[in-house]
Amino acid sequence: MTRALKPINLALQGGGAHGAYTWGVLDWLMESERFRVEAVSGTSAGAMNAVVLAAGLTEGGAEGARAALHRFWKAVSDRAWLSPIKRSPLDVIMGEWSLDMSPSFLAFDLASRFSSPYEFNPLNINPLREVVEETVDFEAVRACDRIAVHVAATNVHTGKIRVFSGAEIDCDAVMASACLPHLFQAVEIDGVPYWDGGYMGNPPLFPLFTPKGTADTVLVQINPVERAETPKSAREILNRLNEITFNSTLLREMRAIEFVTRLIEEGKLDTDHYQKVHIHRISADGLKPLQASSKVNAEWRFLTHLRDIGRKAAADWADAHFDDVGVRSSVDLRAEFL
Repeated sequence: MTRALKPINLALQGGGAHGAYTWGVLDWLMESERFRVEAVSGTSAGAMNAVVLAAGLTEGGAEGARAALHRFWKAVSDRAWLSPIKRSPLDVIMGEWSLDMSPSFLAFDLASRFSSPYEFNPLNINPLREVVEETVDFEAVRACDRIAVHVAATNVHTGKIRVFSGAEIDCDAVMASACLPHLFQAVEIDGVPYWDGGYMGNPPLFPLFTPKGTADTVLVQINPVERAETPKSAREILNRLNEITFNSTLLREMRAIEFVTRLIEEGKLDTDHYQKVHIHRISADGLKPLQASSKVNAEWRFLTHLRDIGRKAAADWADAHFDDVGVRSSVDLRAEFL
């Protein structure tokens, strides 16, 4: 007996090449026929996954979305093949996915700390923009009536979040969402410069909470909130600082959700005006062993490895929490985020 599709929203974090993990989650969701995605909020790589998903759904339904995601990530890998920034021979022999021992990566990483992209890349060349332009039909994204799409970026001048939705979404909006300021020049939209959306929302949850929308939001997490080890090396410290920074706004939103939920449960808020939200999470546990430098590793074997991890994580989550969707949160917000 076929079960009815359960409606969910998706919140997709950014994290460079680790976004292929989210590709795997989306691939499984499109294949499973257990859930109906109603809205997606994404930042950086999450934003790219979101627009590729929307374009694919418009052009060919669930199978079209799966094909579009595969095509996009393969194009990312193909373009990266020309890059001099690759794993060292020793890392390849040892089976390490990181680029920590790669001379080209270390040289570029050092250079980015002492010169700005306006200096070392005055022509503002960004191969990733070319991939997005070639593989994503933004007319199809804007025409998508299957899901609502929201893409986040950070206003450089005000420091506030900007969420692009519906007709506002184009290649510039996506590239703004993925614009790391030490690597790329700010993306200007209508004269306003934008940086990576992760600084102010990775990803933002509030666009998903609408009066008539589903109450269930599934966070696809790439950046771990907690780590048991104390970082000791300079690279480990920097990696942990980045994880904390890019999770900070998410934690604040989770606290706000927990507070409002508690007030509703205590009868202190009118449910005619406030909606109880159910939060679920497909965690980043499978990514914890990876070094931060692997976020720039776009080898096809690595991307498909991440995809497979994401597919398994999505299947495991669904098996454990399918019955929770539509009924309750499967994440204890007070225990995990407060």
